Amino acid sequence: MTAYLNALGLTCALGSGKAAVAARLFAGDAGGVRPRADWLDAALPVGAVDAALPDLPTDCPPAWRTRNNRLLLAAAEEIGAEIAAAIARHGAARIGVVLGTSTSGIHEAGLGIAAQLQDGQFPPDYHYGQQELAAPAAFLAAHLGLGGPAYAISTACTSSARALLAARRLLRLGICDAVLCGGVDSLCALTLNGFGALEAVSSERCNPFSANRRGINIGEASALFLMSREPAPLALLGAGASSDAYHISAPQPEGLGAIAAMRAALADAGLQPDEIAYLNLHGTATAHNDAMESLATAAVFPEGVPCSSSKPLTGHTLGAAGALEAAFCWLSLDATYNPQRRLIPQVWDGYADPQLPRLRLADCATRLPAGAPLRLMSNSFAFGGSNVSLILGEP
Repeated sequence: MTAYLNALGLTCALGSGKAAVAARLFAGDAGGVRPRADWLDAALPVGAVDAALPDLPTDCPPAWRTRNNRLLLAAAEEIGAEIAAAIARHGAARIGVVLGTSTSGIHEAGLGIAAQLQDGQFPPDYHYGQQELAAPAAFLAAHLGLGGPAYAISTACTSSARALLAARRLLRLGICDAVLCGGVDSLCALTLNGFGALEAVSSERCNPFSANRRGINIGEASALFLMSREPAPLALLGAGASSDAYHISAPQPEGLGAIAAMRAALADAGLQPDEIAYLNLHGTATAHNDAMESLATAAVFPEGVPCSSSKPLTGHTLGAAGALEAAFCWLSLDATYNPQRRLIPQVWDGYADPQLPRLRLADCATRLPAGAPLRLMSNSFAFGGSNVSLILGEP
């Protein structure tokens, strides 16, 4: 069974909506990642969403009143017509929601707890449910009146990539006829402080695969696909996942779990490595991740593959990253948004790390090959050794 990707809505530091995001994505415009002091006392480069976000419904319960859900609503509203058509075709009871997140509404919850510590009582708008990981999925299902399964996956930076795998499984099992799947994460002091404590945050724009890389920038985003069995020009052709459980925060140094995930995705799609036209690297710009991913990529693609990390353009959007970068592959393959067939350029200082295998990093002149069908891979790797590779392309 083919899982078709019928529609896509998204918002991130590059802009809100497919057209705005694509214009800056393929130009390698990293202007959306810039120093902000909204969440910490010190200014750090972050990929914040500056676009106006929709207001939540007036009857939205306090537990769902979060910026995270406003980001999600922005993505959903972009594909509102397609969602309405799916409901009319299949019935609301046959449509599910599977989302990945790692923050949910922890920003609002943190503000409430801070107020309680200072004033001795929670503010009127505080509700514990704001920080529940399942809240975005519950909110979206209730807002749209959907009756299918609605749940969230939280496996750190692979969360929303796994959401796409789970959505495909719901379709294959016949539980749903369509699934809204993707991810959403919003900026908050907790994640910035947490990665700061790990000494993983860069004080400058992140610099993936450079000898001068110093760590990540954090971002926020939402990306939402409508997946179904209804034929469409693009589909999720293959997916592979592994869990090597090497360390709570460090990747397995030789990339064994990453290799396993990429090879599983290729096998699932029935493809050989030389049939992949582009690889969106996880590419966090940390010392350990980039070293591991370079080794893994060289092992799976010994002849090389055009590749890049899009994180200098958006920041690392954590639980939303897997779906967001799958969305970038979707945009790459869509002639409406990428008529010049450009690949996402690597934005970096150009100083390759001599200790790592040399990758075929794309630049602004790199194009998708002529001919069809085209297949693109996207990698997501997470704490605890969670690894996911997705392959999108023309069925």
